[in-house]
Amino acid sequence: MTRLILAIGSAYALAACGQPAPAGRGDPAANKVTTTGKRGVPLAEVPAEVLAAAAAAQPGFTPAEAQAETRDGRDYFDIGGKLADGSEVEFDIVRQGDRWRVVETQRDIALASAPPAVRGAAGDFPAARVIESRQSDGLVIYELFDSKESKLEIKWDGKRAEKLTAEWAH
Repeated sequence: MTRLILAIGSAYALAACGQPAPAGRGDPAANKVTTTGKRGVPLAEVPAEVLAAAAAAQPGFTPAEAQAETRDGRDYFDIGGKLADGSEVEFDIVRQGDRWRVVETQRDIALASAPPAVRGAAGDFPAARVIESRQSDGLVIYELFDSKESKLEIKWDGKRAEKLTAEWAH
């Protein structure tokens, strides 16, 4: 019985050899922006200008947590919290010169809530989590994660959905 299980496992492994990785499931290191990694920051230590940028982006926002990082040489804060209606949202805020600007507003959604073209572009990707990331220029990036944290990103411009081959950078 053990030989049968090993033979079946070997057959599956050999069948997978040489197959291209599905879109969004290739080498994760090849699709990443350079980052220092996020570190938690107490809200009391977040610059007032960063919190003001989040509050201005969404009236009624109450911050609950903060993370800081450097991505591709730029300083960022991720400020997460709740809106007045109780829904959760996160703002990605970048330093540009001496000012801080919201470049992305994120929220978790069900894939069924995404536009039909985005769902079509996702194909058979087994999305366990979907983040809708609204960019400051009006684009929306849908970040789909499977249960193993593989990621597929789809850019939506309001008319067309496009699978991205590299991680979206602001």
